[in-house]
Amino acid sequence: KTAADAAGIIADMREELRRGTKRRPLGNVKRDPGAVAVELSIPDLHFGKSAWGPETGADYGMAEAERLFFWAVELAKEYDVQHKSSYYHLKLKIARKLIFSKWMEALGGEVKAIASGSAALNPRLARIFLGAGIKVLEGYGLTETSPVVSVNGPNLEDVRIGCVGRPIKDVQVKIAEDGEILIKGPNVMMGYYKRPDLTADVIKDGWFHTGDIGTMVEGEFLKITDRKKEIFKTSGGKYITPQIMENSFKESRFIEQIMVIGENKKHPAALIQPDFVFLKDWAARKNISYVSNAELIAHPKVMARVEKEIEEINGRFGQWERLKKFELTPELWSVDGGELTPTLKLRRKPIMEKYKHLVVKIYGDE
Repeated sequence: KTAADAAGIIADMREELRRGTKRRPLGNVKRDPGAVAVELSIPDLHFGKSAWGPETGADYGMAEAERLFFWAVELAKEYDVQHKSSYYHLKLKIARKLIFSKWMEALGGEVKAIASGSAALNPRLARIFLGAGIKVLEGYGLTETSPVVSVNGPNLEDVRIGCVGRPIKDVQVKIAEDGEILIKGPNVMMGYYKRPDLTADVIKDGWFHTGDIGTMVEGEFLKITDRKKEIFKTSGGKYITPQIMENSFKESRFIEQIMVIGENKKHPAALIQPDFVFLKDWAARKNISYVSNAELIAHPKVMARVEKEIEEINGRFGQWERLKKFELTPELWSVDGGELTPTLKLRRKPIMEKYKHLVVKIYGDE
């Protein structure tokens, strides 16, 4: 595009600043007289250094700088490695220069790539960081595969958002008829030590059975969709893949953790731990008073707002998959609390046991 296009973009930005368009905060924004500090996670990587320096606030004024920041973030949310126009990339170039360059500085200025594994990377976060020019590369593997199976590459043509990349050299991946991911290669273990019975359960005809469910995108990029043992049926015989649903609902800024339930029940439902940092900021803007997390999540306005988020994301799923009910939990789910594993996966049985009173509230005597 031309210099006239760049001038048009800047004019659009000025108009947005003039209107004072409101944006939803990303993370926890803290002010001091000279800068704005922003805490982000990828998915559990935290950094609290300045997202932009004092010179940005001085150039635009604090309110203008904050709006410019959220303009850049909203732009990055639309990022994709394919199918974006040159006009979009011109706007992104401006955002990287004005805003995202400060993120790079906060990471030391020399970051080439950040590897993400163990837990699914929220696609919204992947778009934001890739749009910012920070290469967050999601990969996949198990201890039994030494441990890497696949990873997104350093070049844009080697990245697909929502996937865990192409298999690495000499590693074969195929999808079984039931959707399970099978692995063969020099990285696969010989077997479990002195447990030939367990080894025989997972290595069959030379293929390691991972227990994960997935698909191949474009015939070459592996996408993890669920754990085989976590898929369940409703009482109506419909299969539910909770991990796909959970990852979608966690795109909401109101939802930090969610567990989809409903095995042998008439419909799926969910237990939800809100993102209390964001929720408390939202509550302050809505003049909602409370003295505890329990009182906050019980407020009718909070329940209505979370329900609105649920209904919006429900539209992505089939009628039988949609959440009919949900309950919010006042505690932060954590490793110490027993709700999460050390790799931040859900511990479903302990969560069901801890919140069995909420499950009864959802389903009654069903």
